[in-house]
Order: sequence, then structure tokens, then C-alpha cells
Amino acid sequence: MDFFAHDTAVVDNGAVIGDGTKIWHFSHVMSGASIGSSCTIGQNVYIASSVRLGRNVKVQNNVSIYDGVICEDDVFLGPSMVFTNVINPRSEVSRKREYKSTLVRRGVTIGANATILCGIEIGEYAFIGAGSVVLESIKPYELVVGNPGKKVGWMSQHGAQLRFNREGFAYCDESKQRYKLEDDKVILA
Repeated sequence: MDFFAHDTAVVDNGAVIGDGTKIWHFSHVMSGASIGSSCTIGQNVYIASSVRLGRNVKVQNNVSIYDGVICEDDVFLGPSMVFTNVINPRSEVSRKREYKSTLVRRGVTIGANATILCGIEIGEYAFIGAGSVVLESIKPYELVVGNPGKKVGWMSQHGAQLRFNREGFAYCDESKQRYKLEDDKVILA
């Protein structure tokens, strides 16, 4: 494998790291973790043994990705955002058998300091604003902000907010792609 790991990073034997991936200062990738090609793992990141990251995933500084998290291709994890993996943790009660999986679909953006409750799915190209607390699954293209996180709109694959006309169509100003909103679902049209 052809990847870069800073001298202070720890990559345990048995971790699978894709070509072109960069792992920066003081990060730790556990044995069994799988990181795709062309990823960037920022400073002070922890990646647990059952984590799966697709291709071109960007993990910013100070993110811990715990067992049960799967991120598909082109996901952005903002600085200091948080994943959980147990619904009701207690120090004196071992709940490792109760870990819940979290699936982050392709193209998702999760903003800085957001918190993601375990056991949910975040749909393709969803956008979670900085500081949001997400307690339930999110549909593809949804824009979610706040605590608790609430849908406030829709985002394009390019990262621009979509504004739908009366007929249910919207155009991304940046990419010129056309989208259709029907039955509270967004698709490329």
C-alpha cells in the first residue's frame, strides 16, 4: 500500500489503508479498520477496529470514529464532530455487545462539532450543520441544523441549497443539475 502516515501517527498492524491516503499528527488507526484510497485523516483522530471508510473521505481534526460506523465514498467529517455507538452508556456496565451501527451514505457533509446518535442512517448528500445534534435518520439531500436536528431544506450534490419551484423542480446554481422534490424525497431529474 502506498499511503502517508506522519511519524506521530499510530497505524496498528492489520489496519487496511488505501493508496494515496494521508494520516496526520497524533492519529490512531486500530487493527481491523479499513480506510479507502485518497482519504485525509486529520490531526488527533481515532479510528476503531470495525470502522469502514470509503474512498476520498475527509476526516478533520479531533474526530473519534467508534466501532459500528461506516462512511461511504466522498464523506466530509468536520472538526470535532462526534459519533456515538451506545444509546445508554454507563461506566460500570459493559455494553460492548450493544453497539449500534451508523451508516453515513455517499457525499454526506457533517459540520464541525455536530453529534450523531448511533443506530441511524444518513442519506446520500445530506448536509448536517455545525453544532447540530442528530437523533434520527436523515433522508438523502436533507439539510439538517439545530439541537435536536431538524430539516430546514435540501442541498445539492455540489453543496448548494436547493429552492424548489411550484412544480417541484430546483436547479443547483453551481453545477446546473436539476432536482425533483416529490413526496418529501429529492432525486436527480
